Amino acid sequence: MEKRLIIGREKGADITPGMFGVFYEDINYCCDGGISAQQLENAAFEFVEAFGYKDNYSTKYDGLYGWIAYPTRGDGAKLSISEDSPVSEAEPHYLVFEPAKGQCGFANKAYDGVYLREKMSYHVSAYLRSDSYSGSVKVRIGNQVCVLTDRVTTEWKKYEAVFTASSMERHELFVVEFDEDEVKPGCRLCADFFSLVADDAVCGVFRRDIVELLKSMKPGFMRFPGGCIVEGNELSNRYQWKNTVGSREERVRNWNRWAVHNNEDKPFATGRFSHYNQSYDIGYYEYFLLCEYIGAKPLPVQNVGLACQYQSTQLVSPDTAEFEQYIQDVLDLIEFANGPVDSRWGSLRARMGHPESFELEMIGIGNEQWETKDSEFFRRYSLFEKAIHEKYPQIKLIGSAGPDVKSDYYRAAWGFYRDNKPDNFVYAVDEHYYCSPAWFLTNADFYDKYPRNVKVFAGEYAAHIQEEGEGSARNTLGAALAEAAFLTGVERNADVVVLASYAPLFARVGYEQWSPDMIWFDDASCFGTPSFHVQRMYSLNMGDYVVKSSFEDDHVGLYHTVSYDENTHELIIKLVNITDEDCEVCVDAADYNLDYSRIHCVVLGEDAPEAYNSIEEPQRISAYEFELEHKVTPDTEGRFSVKAHTFSVFRVKVRN
Repeated sequence: MEKRLIIGREKGADITPGMFGVFYEDINYCCDGGISAQQLENAAFEFVEAFGYKDNYSTKYDGLYGWIAYPTRGDGAKLSISEDSPVSEAEPHYLVFEPAKGQCGFANKAYDGVYLREKMSYHVSAYLRSDSYSGSVKVRIGNQVCVLTDRVTTEWKKYEAVFTASSMERHELFVVEFDEDEVKPGCRLCADFFSLVADDAVCGVFRRDIVELLKSMKPGFMRFPGGCIVEGNELSNRYQWKNTVGSREERVRNWNRWAVHNNEDKPFATGRFSHYNQSYDIGYYEYFLLCEYIGAKPLPVQNVGLACQYQSTQLVSPDTAEFEQYIQDVLDLIEFANGPVDSRWGSLRARMGHPESFELEMIGIGNEQWETKDSEFFRRYSLFEKAIHEKYPQIKLIGSAGPDVKSDYYRAAWGFYRDNKPDNFVYAVDEHYYCSPAWFLTNADFYDKYPRNVKVFAGEYAAHIQEEGEGSARNTLGAALAEAAFLTGVERNADVVVLASYAPLFARVGYEQWSPDMIWFDDASCFGTPSFHVQRMYSLNMGDYVVKSSFEDDHVGLYHTVSYDENTHELIIKLVNITDEDCEVCVDAADYNLDYSRIHCVVLGEDAPEAYNSIEEPQRISAYEFELEHKVTPDTEGRFSVKAHTFSVFRVKVRN
């Protein structure tokens, strides 16, 4: 099969630098148990168990979740919780351990167990006190033993130690041991805020392998912290950024709204992940640090006084003082991110270690909100916009088009944003679509006829296959190619689509509430899905502007876009072949002086559409790069071989 691609000189849309980014939400245990380098679970004894269904949620304190007496075969030791004279009033619960002969320790299960890498150093810490035990406290992980302290004092004190693993350990308990010879009747130890973090943690808090994989995408922005957790299943468990900053000991922990995902429609229903909590060891300050580290602009999303409209009818009226606090929280967030060090919130940022501004430019107003008589979202957005732009006119605001791109809610939203609003009323409108691969293929021209006066943020999208499958098996090559095909239309319409991000970003194997997801991991490793490679190929291969191009004749099953990179003087040709046949694309670019003797190529695919990556086969579907060097002849000039079921990028030099 041979197809002729005509590339002209006519310039198309300018492409926003950093157009392709990432959307982060604490779902699928992607924070605690994921990107957090903290390996322990319920390390501060503040966990709750969450129950319920729409408008009927409740929690039960379960501070001993994840902790047991050790050895497990022993008997007599007691674990209990106290709030008397805590380390922190913000997190008042702590462990009281009463050892017994033959059971002189306690242990944390640490999700699937602690994973130690050979020759890696680890930092261990905890707050301890005792008025009846003055011996040593050790930490044991498999065959590794570390002395946390030789002597416990009567007052709270933070004890810290570092050890280097002499061998790999996996699926092990985190065991805290007493000196049995020092254990006397009535002996008690109080403990709180345990920690186990690898020495190579990024910014001291992030798991390196996952973050480095994310950084390799060179995302232009990061939208955070959600998603539905911004709203909460009820307003009491919405994400409140002020509870997540300051010292670790002063952060107010929360249950995660995904703990009750898919619960049955009956009171006090309990789901599989009922102990999914948010420790806030990673909070807003750390998310800003992560954006800085991976080179992405921060795009935080804020609550507008509405709980999740799917799961709740809770709201705060725009006519109340309580609603004004929601607006004030956003104004204070901007000050925290950008304010001078002598301002209230800027000084907190400085005390946390970052006196320089985080250079916040964009904020999302609401997540997946839509207009109803009760929600009054349009009024809410207008009130936020007025208050923010009166004080910070330079901040770009992201609006919401609702939960899909098919409903009357979506059409009403666009009417609202386009209706005679000032130029800076909204920077871009957040659109979400989780659809079948067929929808993505059929709608590659989705944005061709959009009005250009209001921009689009394609904030959450993914091709969802209909076949049965679990985990990363739903991240198939076929689904990723459908996304790649759709994104040719997104790039072609870069004058209206200014931001784009796949969703969700992360998932821990065996802990997911939602799939497909872009990056999967377990305790020891991580891998990118075919969709990850598609997103990375786009992010790393965006020119400065689109070049008008078209196939000469029938091109069913072939999708393309062409852009020009002014820095490298290259045409960037993207070709997606979803068919079962290899084809040859003949490029007709007579208006350019192209150097076909050396072409940089990136290719993804060459496997069955149902193929996917996994922990066992993390690289089965991956993009490979190579330099195509050959002697150019009339028979080879401008000819590109495009294999079946592939997404290919060709970068061709333009001679002066």
